[in-house]
Amino acid sequence: MACSSEFIEFICAALAPLGEVRSRKMMGEYVIYVNEKCVITACDNNAYIKKLPCIDAMMADAERGCPYPGAKEAYILDFADSRKALTVIETLWEHLPFPKSKKR
Repeated sequence: MACSSEFIEFICAALAPLGEVRSRKMMGEYVIYVNEKCVITACDNNAYIKKLPCIDAMMADAERGCPYPGAKEAYILDFADSRKALTVIETLWEHLPFPKSKKR
């Protein structure tokens, strides 16, 4: 099941205080960027974020799952507590690399 456009708009609006937010549709699902770093993979109306040690304590009670078959297990970010969600994304953003530019 693909993500609804309402779900993607909700996430983008929730992340707006962190800076420039954009989404990109990829094979029926979405990736969401904050300030040009990919922070969320959205599948089946769930927001998946990479499991990194920097957010393990904050996400200790979070659900986990795989966004698609063959993917690594990820945390499912719950936006019910928007302040916590913003803190998690902000911390994660600091530890994620910028995408590598493609050679032409």
